Amino acid sequence: MSMNVDPNVDMSEPAAKPPRRCGLIAIVGRPNVGKSTLLNALVGQKISITSRKAQTTRHRITGVRSLGATQFVFVDTPGFQTAHGTALNRNLNRTVQAVLGDVDLVLFVVEARRFGLDDAKVLNLLPADKPVILVANKLDAIKRRTEMLPWLKDMQQRHPFAEYVPMSARREADVQRLFAIIEPHLPQQEWLYDEAMLTDRSERFLAGEIVREKLFRLTGDELPYTSTVIVDRFEEEASGAPGVSGTSGTPKAPKAAAARARPLYRIGATIVVERDAHKGMVIGEGGERLKRIGSESRLELERLLDAKVFLELWVKVRSGWADDEAHLRSFGYE
Repeated sequence: MSMNVDPNVDMSEPAAKPPRRCGLIAIVGRPNVGKSTLLNALVGQKISITSRKAQTTRHRITGVRSLGATQFVFVDTPGFQTAHGTALNRNLNRTVQAVLGDVDLVLFVVEARRFGLDDAKVLNLLPADKPVILVANKLDAIKRRTEMLPWLKDMQQRHPFAEYVPMSARREADVQRLFAIIEPHLPQQEWLYDEAMLTDRSERFLAGEIVREKLFRLTGDELPYTSTVIVDRFEEEASGAPGVSGTSGTPKAPKAAAARARPLYRIGATIVVERDAHKGMVIGEGGERLKRIGSESRLELERLLDAKVFLELWVKVRSGWADDEAHLRSFGYE
């Protein structure tokens, strides 16, 4: 029996779709190595605050990026604390250790060509049964790249890293290269989050973090790291705009939308400090510093929420809160 085949019809089998992958990836390292900057670059949007203060990140923050058939779920952790034995720092270290038990892969972030005692203490915490990628961040600060070779050789003696990635979190090409290196280490399984999801943290939580970032940036080294921010009010006023989430929504990837009225959010937050002198530092002469913290926070919140924002800030003294477990729980620390 013969069969006539139309030469214009493609009889080849359709190409198989690549298997779906999804995995949890911890970003760990000592304070100030650029973990939050790296997380923001990997997610493609700012979800973790940054400043020069060593204890800026205090919570487990999950960032999600879905590319092709793979969903990358990054977990930013506080820098492991080796000084100041307060209840706050013990809490931060417990957070780091809990994250390490849950993930599929670890990104151990250090500064390129630097490895000190604090880095070594974090390295000793890493689980032996999880693959670890060494991320040598801030490569853009190294003038002679050949100087990296003996340093990398030394790092090979310290731990059996799965990969070595010298990079700058501020360079997009380096970030994309890191995605390609991570992907094969993630298990083949269904995704954990919706494709448009960027983080599991609420807009209310991010509002408090934005105020805290401006607080630290505008007070510099004057203000002790134990200061914090509590969001007391987070309300959206009705605007007739469909599909806008207020108190419980989580940020998603931006999508094109029809022209609409911008909603209005009313946010109230309290800056908590430990001493009356610290309160004066935050308020500043004539209240100017507090006004600037509020103004810069409001502008960033308006970009985040795509809305008008009315922000009120107060400053209160709570002596010893950072060493009080009950206060930590009431302020939202895990």
